Amino acid sequence: MKLLRRVNGVPRPGVSARAASVTTDGEQTLLDIDDARFFLTRIGFAPDHPELAQYTGLTRAQAVDKALANAHREAVSPPPEWVFEPIPTRAERNTWTPDQRREQQKLLGQRYEQLREWWVREMLITPSPLTERVTLLWHNHFTSGQDKVQYPQLMARQNLLLRQHALGNFGELLHDVAKDPAMLQYLDGASNRKGKPNENFAREVMELFTLGEGRYTQRDVAEAARAYTGWSLDPDTQAYVWRANQHDDGEKTVLGQTGPFDGDQVLDILLARPETATFVTTRLWREFISDAPDPARIEPIATQFRASDYDIKVALHGLFLSDAFWSDENRGVLVKSPVEFVIGALRAFDVGYDDTAPFAAQIRALGQNLFYPPNVKGWPGGAAWINSSTLLARKQFVEQLFRATGSAGAPRMNGSASPKSAASGARPALAASQATATPQRVMARTGQGGVRFDIANWLAHYNASPAAKPGLSAELQLQHAVLPFTPVDAIATDSTASAYLEALLMDPAYQLK
Repeated sequence: MKLLRRVNGVPRPGVSARAASVTTDGEQTLLDIDDARFFLTRIGFAPDHPELAQYTGLTRAQAVDKALANAHREAVSPPPEWVFEPIPTRAERNTWTPDQRREQQKLLGQRYEQLREWWVREMLITPSPLTERVTLLWHNHFTSGQDKVQYPQLMARQNLLLRQHALGNFGELLHDVAKDPAMLQYLDGASNRKGKPNENFAREVMELFTLGEGRYTQRDVAEAARAYTGWSLDPDTQAYVWRANQHDDGEKTVLGQTGPFDGDQVLDILLARPETATFVTTRLWREFISDAPDPARIEPIATQFRASDYDIKVALHGLFLSDAFWSDENRGVLVKSPVEFVIGALRAFDVGYDDTAPFAAQIRALGQNLFYPPNVKGWPGGAAWINSSTLLARKQFVEQLFRATGSAGAPRMNGSASPKSAASGARPALAASQATATPQRVMARTGQGGVRFDIANWLAHYNASPAAKPGLSAELQLQHAVLPFTPVDAIATDSTASAYLEALLMDPAYQLK
């Protein structure tokens, strides 16, 4: 496929005129509208017009400072009420009949779906897309999932924990996640005890969370596993508990250091290693810059990260202001994840909706089932997001958006909401049956979720209307608005603005950022 050839490094068919004007002035370089769009798409989701206006004209340094300052530690919308409900105790579970057990399993599945819908809604309405992007990154870094975590309350609470530390301190995040009940279940830490150590967490915390593969030995894993003994879960509440009688307090040797270490002390040993700062910074580079890390450029940022005692904002500040981040060579080289693809389109086109369930299902169909990563390594990302099946599903999603458009110039339905208008946590839109419905006002709907795309209003920003052929200036503006570089495929010269926009979104370049 053309897209995969592009991802694998074949030069793109064309570069926008804007790219040629980028200077090397660094932090004081002013962002034009294309730079602002690139920046906001890379660190969050594709922006809408008001978001672009806030960043256009800022210097790079001002834009980075603004995005980092806007980060928050809590979700805008409250999670489902059941998230804070107690988990059924052993005594309660023992009284259940077979029918009640089946109903319980059904309820847990429904709640996991509600949890996905809630997070999708949070990503749609958040005033800090960077916060949600980094929360998602940590969800894929400190992997836990529905396949081994029975109660969705635990995964929900882990999500709140990841967001709390998303742009905080990596060391604190590591320590807290290590004792998180969902993590203790997922990596079998709760069954790790003196005399019968379980090495799963000890291995993954070195390979996947801190040092990286090849920077430790099997003996380091075995010794570290002994240190983590005693970390357990209350069988009734599933809360973390320390069991001193299950802890191996003998001497251990981990990465050349010897002592009667406990789990927290081993985590501190890992954090003290320069390899950890390099590994985490490289992970951030792959997320925000390219799939081809540059060790020479990463090392100074990793050194600053470690010197800051692992302040995540320090690492991101260094990455976002690096020449590599802004380089034209690194624009349009990353594949949008299913979350970025769906959420980005809904935010960028200010799509109204009644329900986020269809969007969560769409993201799952594209290969990214939130709270259910495929394995302990998480989603591989990159070109792995794209195959013949998922590419077709992405195109079908675009088609659904255009089926949700109305007649030219139709105003938004009364009572409907755009993705970000529900920041108070209320339901994003009234049901369609509650809206004023006249032939002139009703926009077409996809049938699920009450999706509404006011294409006439969106195109008006580019002096275009759905049924009219756009001029050359409007075509170029539309290209810049949705693609990281010129279209790969030819577009019919007599296309209406609506057809032209749809063709752009069907282009392989739309899969990239």
